[in-house]
Amino acid sequence: MSQITEARNPSSHDLDLMSTEEVLHLINTEDHAVPSAVRQVIPALAQAIDAVLRRNLNGGRIFYVGAGTSGRLGVLDASEIPPTFGVGSDVFQAVIAGGYSACHSATEASEDDASRGARDLEARGCRPADIVVGIAASGETPYTKGALEWAGKIGALTIAICSNPDSSLSRLAEYAVTPIVGPEVLSGSTRMKAGTAQKLVLNMFSTAIMIRLGYVYSNWMVNVKMTNSKLKARGLRILEEATGLPETHCRAALEAAGDLKVALVMLLGQTDLEQAQNRLMASKGNVRNALQDMARS
Repeated sequence: MSQITEARNPSSHDLDLMSTEEVLHLINTEDHAVPSAVRQVIPALAQAIDAVLRRNLNGGRIFYVGAGTSGRLGVLDASEIPPTFGVGSDVFQAVIAGGYSACHSATEASEDDASRGARDLEARGCRPADIVVGIAASGETPYTKGALEWAGKIGALTIAICSNPDSSLSRLAEYAVTPIVGPEVLSGSTRMKAGTAQKLVLNMFSTAIMIRLGYVYSNWMVNVKMTNSKLKARGLRILEEATGLPETHCRAALEAAGDLKVALVMLLGQTDLEQAQNRLMASKGNVRNALQDMARS
């Protein structure tokens, strides 16, 4: 089976003879192909996201599974969800071959163990309501394939993100997202174009899911937990921008509410604390829906 990611790139045959600037220009030129490749898979990605949303309504969690660079990118994306959207660390979880120590120390042999991929996912308590996203540039990593195959057998939703459309991982998954970025400048170094494509897809995947679930109002991160000075300043700035009211009004509302979304509904809905809290509870925390319900009543 042909693996696009492992092929030799004809543009870089004389890579070791190039000057520093020539190397950088070549890498940059190749990188320009990545966003276009990702754009081509947006329809497939949208279908996968809509399937995730249906599962999530029943309490489904999202597990990223991968090895090496792919696993580390999963860890990176999952770790950014709680501070960005104010949700628990169980909503998005990363399962990486070799454990979290593999984030800073390569454990290449661990990716060859398919049964370990299944066991690691099972140990996390993955269940049929959950979603498992297998990430692998080649789509042939045994650890990731083992996890995805096990997930499919128990009835979890399975998604593949890889750069080889005709791969085992793509065939195992219910939904396959396969941006074809072509051979790497440095043959086989899939941390480059393939890794960049994975990062772009994961950015889109998790952000779109959280937007659709109501954790965003307009384009503001309104569910952010203001746990440090930077985030407190961000919350105040969001409130000022969203309401157009002076800082003193916004600061007072935040102090009274203790929560950015409640303060937003108080000020935009021109209501008191208790009413704002009740409206948000009725709308399951969705600011837009809470305000629309208030306008209709």
